[in-house]
Amino acid sequence: MALKATIYKANVSLSDLDRNIYNDHGLTIARHPSETEERLMIRLLAFVLNAPGSHHHGSLEFARDMWEPDEPALTQQDLTGVLVRWIELGQPEERRLMRACGRAKQVTVYSFSTNTPGWWASMKDRFSRVTNLTVWHIPPAQSQALGALAARSMDLQVTVQDGGLWVGVGGASVELTPERLFGAP
Repeated sequence: MALKATIYKANVSLSDLDRNIYNDHGLTIARHPSETEERLMIRLLAFVLNAPGSHHHGSLEFARDMWEPDEPALTQQDLTGVLVRWIELGQPEERRLMRACGRAKQVTVYSFSTNTPGWWASMKDRFSRVTNLTVWHIPPAQSQALGALAARSMDLQVTVQDGGLWVGVGGASVELTPERLFGAP
């Protein structure tokens, strides 16, 4: 018998001072049986960091990356169906990233492993001419602390300022300082 996804619900109050976006999001997230809570929270974080200020340019959606190997973690299409944003988690293969860069206007990778700097160092020269790729590294200790905040029902407060993030739930909070390894700010 196949294991089923676990459903998480998150009410996110976002104050993104860097992009001047202040929104509330009610999100339902399916956690694949093989997905850790740390990865689930990184997906949630990727949503928050890339959520558009309005729906005039389409909406950002969780994709089926854990169920369908050719899909990213999140996607955004504009109102005409053009793929605007492709968001990956972890350390995707070179071929997958090149294909994504050819399909979407903007590709973003959020990696949270201890060996991310080595992974990217081995790949970065092949992407020197790519202009629509941004690669972020979230320090593992910070991503693990974020994963510890996961609960089936969450009320999160997220503040983004000067490139740093503060994620709070209940009385606990985590500060995150993503490091841009590649791409324009």
